[in-house]
Parts: sequence; structure tokens; C-alpha cells
Amino acid sequence: MTDVTDDVTDNATGKLTVGVLGTGIMGAAMARNLARAGHDTRAWNRTRAKAESLAADGVHVADSPAEAVRGADVVLTMLHDGPAVLEVMRAAAPALRAGAAWVQSTTVGVEAVGELAALARHLGLVLFDAPVLGTRQPAEAGQLLVLAAGPSGERELVTPVLDVIGARTMWTGEDAAAGSATRLKLVANSWVLAVANAVGETLALAQGLGVDPQSFLDAVGGGPLDMGYLQAKAALLLEGRLTPAAFAVTTAEKDARLIVRAGARYGVRLDVAAACAERFARAAAQGHGDEDMAAAYYASFDSPPR
Repeated sequence: MTDVTDDVTDNATGKLTVGVLGTGIMGAAMARNLARAGHDTRAWNRTRAKAESLAADGVHVADSPAEAVRGADVVLTMLHDGPAVLEVMRAAAPALRAGAAWVQSTTVGVEAVGELAALARHLGLVLFDAPVLGTRQPAEAGQLLVLAAGPSGERELVTPVLDVIGARTMWTGEDAAAGSATRLKLVANSWVLAVANAVGETLALAQGLGVDPQSFLDAVGGGPLDMGYLQAKAALLLEGRLTPAAFAVTTAEKDARLIVRAGARYGVRLDVAAACAERFARAAAQGHGDEDMAAAYYASFDSPPR
């Protein structure tokens, strides 16, 4: 690690140097919004070609994690899972500035938070456990809900970043290592994934019974059984708009397995979450892994529905 004194916060403008590691659905939107807000934003992605379009929005696309974080005030990680975050942050370590803030927004699961906290201590970083609720559209609009835990005395370091990527920050605790934000994220995602699978399974049953799915949607529409998420996910299926994904099947499967593991660790059996993981896995095996998680619908069929 280097102790870099240049490229730090411009105290006159409040603008930061931010390194974004991971530019998938969420990370790309975050990097773009940070650059548009005037922050010096550098981004790295394992597949560089997927990050190239960010240059048009003023983001410097880096060739390595170290290049992306060199001299950064804030490092934001939005990668696939805990092992990926550990690997990439270790690669970035030589260029990290002592005392920089690390906003860790990847959904990593309960166990991994402790490993990341240990790495942050070793690297001299101020860790914020900060997963987000929301998908592609709110990410692009900077309207995510940020669930965050971290020391109150250091929060001013990351507030300018959190205010750009989210409409609201919900602070859940002082100690990022305790994983209170990640725990809340897993609870919220258990509901989201269950609903997404329920939508797919219900529409699959309609298909199998020869019922017009719109008849079902009209029957519950506006009543206590209706919800915006049902209508939104059903529309993606019925209108064939599964790409680009708002929340991909493969990511949903990963999160479902993290939820099941967390439940087992604390003596909670999560049969629905386990079934969700298996449905997502079947849909991915059928070739729907990069599609929106509404494509779990296809897991109800051994062959493509007619």
C-alpha cells in the first residue's frame, strides 16, 4: 500500500476521487452517476470491453484494479461475490491510500463480511458494509436504497458517494464487520426472490392450464393480492423483455444460496429460498442465466413452453 498525498479530495469543491471495481449492471450505473456528479471516477472491470462505454460519460477506464484505486478517497466494490471482492481488493492493495474509505456494495453473505473486514484492517481502510436495494432502472437513476453500516465519525467520507448512487441511505449500525447491513439485505432479498419465483410459477401454471395470464392479472389487479412487483415481472415475461436484465438469473441464484446458508448458520430452515435457488439453477442450465430473474418461469418446464 502507498501513502499518496496527491489526487485526494478537492476541499474547495467537495469532489472526490472514486475507484469503482466491477462495472456490471449496478457498478456501471454507479460509476456513470458519480462521474456525472463531478467526481473523478476511475473504473475497472474484469472484462474491459464491458466498461468501455463509460468513457463517454467521463469515467476513466482502468486496465487493472490498482490503476483504478490509485490515490482514491473512496473505493467502491460491486462484484459478483465475496471471493471475487477479496481477489480484486488484494490485487488493488499496492495502490490503495492509507485511510481511504471502502464502500463494499457486493452482496457477499454473512461469513464473507468478516473476511472483508479483516482485509480492510490489514490494508488500513475504513470499511463500510453498504449493499443496495434496487435493480437496473433505479441504479441508473441514482435512486437505490443504500443499506449501510460503518463508523459515524467517518461517514462524511462516503456521504457524497452514497448520495449520488442512492435516493436514501439507511444506517444499520456502527460496526461494518458485524454485517448488519448485509443481514438486512439478505432478508430483503429473500422476499424479492420468493416473489419473482411465485410470479413465474403462477404464470407457468396458467400456461399449463390454458388460462390467459392476463385474466389472472386482471382478477387480482387493484386488490389486496396485487403488487407492483407482480405486474412488473409479469410484463417482462409476457412482453418478451427479459434482456437486458434488471437482476440476472445467475446473480439471483447466488443470492438465494447465500440466504439459505445464512439461515442454516442461525438455525433457520428456508425451504422457499432453497427452492428458489434450484429454480434459478434450472433456468440458467436452460440458457437463461443472463436474462432477468423473471426467467425462472422457464424452470417450470422440461421443454420450452409453446
